[in-house]
Amino acid sequence: MSKAIHRKPPAPALAVTGEAPLSTLSGVGPRAAEKLAAHGLLRVQDLWLHLPLRYEDRTRISPIRALQPGLPVQVEGRVEAVERGFRFRPMLQVAVGDDSGATLVLRFFHFTGAQVAQFVVGRRVRAYGTPRLGRNGLEIAHPSYRFLADDGEAYLHDRLDPVYPAVEGVGAGALRRLIGLALQRLPPADELELLPPQVLREHKLPSLRDALLTVHQPTSDTDLLKLAAGIHPAQQRLALEELLAYQLSLRRQRMAVRRLGARPIVANDDLADALRGRLGFAPTVAQERVLREIHVDIERDEPMLRLLQGDVGSGKTAVAALAALRAVAAGRQVALMAPTELLAEQHLATFRAWLEPLGVSVVWLAGKLAARARREALAAIADGNAQVVVGTHALMQEGVAFADLGLAIVDEQHRFGVHQRLALRDKGGDGERVPHQLVMTATPIPRTLAMTAYADLDVSVIDELPPGRTPVQTIAASAERRAELIERIRVACAEGRQAYWVCTIIDESDEIQAQSATALHVQLAEQLPELRVGFVHGRMKPVEKQTVMRAFKDGDLHLLVATTVIEVGVDVPRASLMVIENAERLGLAQLHQLRGRVGRGAAASTCVLLYQPPLSAMARQRIDTMRQTTDGFVIAQKDLELRGPGELLGTRQTGLAQFRVADLIRDAALLPHVQRLADDLLGSDPVRAERLVARWVGGAERYAGV
Repeated sequence: MSKAIHRKPPAPALAVTGEAPLSTLSGVGPRAAEKLAAHGLLRVQDLWLHLPLRYEDRTRISPIRALQPGLPVQVEGRVEAVERGFRFRPMLQVAVGDDSGATLVLRFFHFTGAQVAQFVVGRRVRAYGTPRLGRNGLEIAHPSYRFLADDGEAYLHDRLDPVYPAVEGVGAGALRRLIGLALQRLPPADELELLPPQVLREHKLPSLRDALLTVHQPTSDTDLLKLAAGIHPAQQRLALEELLAYQLSLRRQRMAVRRLGARPIVANDDLADALRGRLGFAPTVAQERVLREIHVDIERDEPMLRLLQGDVGSGKTAVAALAALRAVAAGRQVALMAPTELLAEQHLATFRAWLEPLGVSVVWLAGKLAARARREALAAIADGNAQVVVGTHALMQEGVAFADLGLAIVDEQHRFGVHQRLALRDKGGDGERVPHQLVMTATPIPRTLAMTAYADLDVSVIDELPPGRTPVQTIAASAERRAELIERIRVACAEGRQAYWVCTIIDESDEIQAQSATALHVQLAEQLPELRVGFVHGRMKPVEKQTVMRAFKDGDLHLLVATTVIEVGVDVPRASLMVIENAERLGLAQLHQLRGRVGRGAAASTCVLLYQPPLSAMARQRIDTMRQTTDGFVIAQKDLELRGPGELLGTRQTGLAQFRVADLIRDAALLPHVQRLADDLLGSDPVRAERLVARWVGGAERYAGV
C-alpha cells in the first residue's frame, strides 16, 4: 500500500483520474452521460475545466433595510403577507420582513398551488436574488429560497456558490455535485502540473490544483471583484495554460501540414507581366511586397500557409490574380473559393476579364449549376483544362477532383469554418503533398488576435490603398432627416454620380422595427421619378442579382436599393454616396465593409449612417467609431473590444476560439509569454505539449491531420 502511495507515476496519473470517463462518477448513468457528452463533457478533467460563470455569496445575511437595487443578496425574515393575483398574467407576491423593520417583496410569475400553500404568514424563509425597485419598494423576482425551522441557527455556507454554464437535461444542483465529485479526484499538485516551475514563479501564479480549487470553491474571503473581472491569480493561471494549449494545437497543425510537403511552383513572370500591362494601374509598394512573400513561399517544397489581410479596396484581388498566374505558368491549377455566390460571381467576372484575354481558362463551379454545365465543369477540372476554378462551397463537394491543384485561395476566410478551408486544401492532396494555400480577408484583425487565432499561418498585410482613392466622409443622421437625404441623392445623381441605399431587412416585420428594402424601393422610385432605381437582395436568383449589379456598374441605374448582400465584391467607381438605414443594427465590421463600396473613384464620397433613436450605448460607440476613423485596423480593434473574438473571427457557429477562461482582450499581455513558452515546449518537451493540448482542446482539436 505504501509503495503504491509513494511510487512516482510516469505521467499517466492524469489518465487514471482526469482521463477517466464521467460514467465512473456516482450518479452518471447512460442518459446523464449522453447529455453531458453533448456539451463536450466526456472525461473527469472536462468537469475540472467546466468553470463557473459567476458566484453567489450566501455566506452572510443582509438586513433588508440595507439592500441596494442591483446588488445580489441573501436575506432572512418571516412571511408577513401573501397575495395571489392576476395582472396581465398570474402573479404571486410574498411580503417578507426582518428585525431591521423593513419589508421586501418576493415576486413569482411561474408557480404552483403547492408553492403558494408553503408560504404561511409567520413562517421563516431565507431567499437569495437581486433586488430591484418595484411599485411598492424593493422586490426580488423569482428568488431561490428555502424555509427554516422556527428555532435555532440555520447553517450558512462558508464558501461562495459557483454558477456554472447550464447543461441541458442536468440540473444546476446535480451539475455542482458532479463537479464536486470530480474535484475530489484531483491528483497531487506535482502530478497534475504541466507548466514548468519557473513559469509559475515568474508570473507569481499558483499551481493548477490550487487554481482549480480556488475558482470552483472560493472561500468567503476571496476577492470577488477580481474574480468577476477575471484577473484573480487563479484565473490568470488557468488562462495562461489555456492560451498555451490553443497555441500549441495550432503550431502542431502547422508542423503536420509542413510535414506533408508541397510541390514547388517555379515559373517565369511572362503571364503576370502581361496582366500588369492590362490592369491600367501599377501595383502599390505593399502589393509588390506581399507578392514577393508569396513567391518565396510557393517556391519551397513545403506548403505555403499565408493569411493576406488588406482593408477594403486595398487590392487583394489583384495580388491573388498575379499569384494565380505564377501557378498557371508552372502548369498547375488554381482554385479560388468565396463564401457567397455574389462574391464568387464578382471574382469570376474579374478573373475572366483579366485572365481569359491571356489565354487562361477560368471555370465556374457553384451549387446551382445546371446538371450539364456541372458535368462539363467537373470534367474540365479533372482533366486539367480548367486552369483557374472559381466557386463557392461547391468546390469542396464530393466528385470534385483536380488534375493538379497547385494553389488554393480562400477569400473572406473568416466566413468559413477551418475544416471547410482544409477540405479545399485536401482536394489537391495526394496523401504526401498538399497545395499551397493563400487565405484572404478584408476584415482587418488586430495583432493580438491574429497571433493567437492564426498561429498556423504566416501573415501578410497590404497596409496602403491604391493612389487616387479619396477618404470617405462619414456622418450620422437621425431617420427624421430622410427627406434631406432623398434630395441630396437627387442632386448627386443629376451630376452624374451614383448612390447606394442599404437596408437591414428585405420585407416588413412585426418583430423587427426597421425600414424594409422592399418598401423603401417603392418609396424612392415614387419620390425620384427622374431616376432609375434598382433593387437587389439576398433572396433573388443569382442571375437576377447579377443582372441588377451589372446594370448599376454600367451606369444604367442611378440608385441601388439593397440589403447587405452588397457589402463585399462590388466595385462601382462612380458610386460616391452610401446611405445605411438602421445603422444601429449592424456591427462595426459590416458597417466598414459597406462603407468600402464608395470612395473607389476620384469623386469625394460620403457615407451616411441613418439611425433610429434612441441609440443603445453600444450602437452609439459603433457609430462614433465609424465617424472618427476609416482605418480598418482601428475599427477591428474596437470591434474586438465590443463584440469579442468569436464574432470577429466568425467562429460563433463553428465552436472555435470559445475559451473557457481566457479572454483575448483582457489577457493580451500573456500572449508574448505564451508564444515563447510554446516555442520552448515544442522544442524541448513535445510530450508535455501534447498533454497540454489533450487537456484543454482534447477531441475538439480544431484541425484534421494532427
